[in-house]
Amino acid sequence: MYLCHSKKRPLMEGPDMSTLSNVTTRRGETNPPSVRFTPDAFPEAKSSKTGVSVRYAPTPDKRWYVFRVSYGRLDKAADFLVDDGTYTYIAKKMVEKLVEGKRKRAFQNLIPNLLFAYTTNDKAEEYVHKTPSLSFLTYYYNHFELDNDKKNPPLTITDEEMNRFILATCNMNKHLLFVQPSQCHFKGGEQVRVVDGRFAGVEGRVARVAGQQRVVISLSGIGLISTAYIPTAFLRRIDTD
Repeated sequence: MYLCHSKKRPLMEGPDMSTLSNVTTRRGETNPPSVRFTPDAFPEAKSSKTGVSVRYAPTPDKRWYVFRVSYGRLDKAADFLVDDGTYTYIAKKMVEKLVEGKRKRAFQNLIPNLLFAYTTNDKAEEYVHKTPSLSFLTYYYNHFELDNDKKNPPLTITDEEMNRFILATCNMNKHLLFVQPSQCHFKGGEQVRVVDGRFAGVEGRVARVAGQQRVVISLSGIGLISTAYIPTAFLRRIDTD
């Protein structure tokens, strides 16, 4: 089973627990410094079949590629890439299901059919065009840009956006939402940082989503991700001047 392709972590529901203990912020400051990410701040990518694991290691020639995977095969695709030495990430959330009259917890993909992989251009091309066993995997294209051939290029996500995305979703909180702009009632354009609680370190914009105050982060070309409810006392404005 995949837990965000990471090692198992305690389910963190209390307001006094940080998302990741190795992502550091200094609390109690009007404008606390940016979160300092290290490779250890990211969950380990782990194959559910072979037990192979890959840790995130920033490399100049790699980028975050977004792959579209046909329904029900995300974990299969991730297993293949991890076994091949590629770091992958699937955002998941905890859900409760009624099975034979009993409530059971399970993990559900937050963004359907999308797999994020940190790899080189050559490897990405190999996976999409030269690997028959991955015939169900294709690029997710950037519909807002055109390349030299007047075609939409494969979508890649910046390290900064992926850092925020992973930090916001890695705790697999049951209240995480993948939302559209119409579902968000933003309170101005100010950027904030969460300085306490299960989402400590997450940066984004404050919005009212599903009747609650939350922090919303953007994933370019894909959409918006909302945290769970965040108390005002846990928010600090980011000075962008």
